[in-house]
Amino acid sequence: MTISVGATGLVGWKIVQRIEARQIQAVARDPVVQRSTTYFRDTISRTTQAADLVKDYRLLSTALSAFGLEADLPNKAFIQKVLESDVADRTSLVNRLADKRYLRLAEAFGFGAKAVPADLGETVSTAFVQREFERRIGQGDDTLRLGLNARRELQQLGGRDSTDRTLWFEVIGNAPLRKVFQGAFGFGENYGRLPVDRQLEEYTKASERLLGSSSFKDISSPEAIDRLVQTYMARSQLTVFPAANRYSAALTLLQNA
Repeated sequence: MTISVGATGLVGWKIVQRIEARQIQAVARDPVVQRSTTYFRDTISRTTQAADLVKDYRLLSTALSAFGLEADLPNKAFIQKVLESDVADRTSLVNRLADKRYLRLAEAFGFGAKAVPADLGETVSTAFVQREFERRIGQGDDTLRLGLNARRELQQLGGRDSTDRTLWFEVIGNAPLRKVFQGAFGFGENYGRLPVDRQLEEYTKASERLLGSSSFKDISSPEAIDRLVQTYMARSQLTVFPAANRYSAALTLLQNA
């Protein structure tokens, strides 16, 4: 069921922030969602190999959706290789993939090196509900979904023990997150055709201008995340909404400048 907030852009974002906790609870109570999460929790503890997971459509669907990879549901052979990759080996398949959501998936399940974590059922179920909430918001307005996704991803990146250079490459390799940064920074699609080191340079310079820092320790703060998302919303609003809303969006951009 679509979650419609009755507004979009900056106003819609404020409404989403206000209703989020209540709506996530409602999504968790949805019978369809409950069947998916209950089945996952009851079944995953008996799943010891990646091959068993990919053969079970219901199990795999919930697992991939929890990591924002539901589009890969038909790609079972590829997902099995991802899950079986050794996350500690820098040359393994999963570590060579630019989109690090696959690495997070492999790390969570641990098929490549260790036993499935005991709390995996609850961890994945919680993530599945959050992603389902975002998906339903996105059915009404995809920019709001992307804003929610960016906030969650940046909160996670801020807690990671990686260099800023590594984390920026993760942003560039993560299409939904990259779209928010591109929008907030005013980058066109042609930026994606630049050499990756040049992209890194452009992203860090733009982050310094807009957010005051290019360090994820700083830009993963609640204040910086909200500035990023609000700027993304405002720039999106400038291109698609009526004149009155464009004026409001332009004023927000001036205040953030």
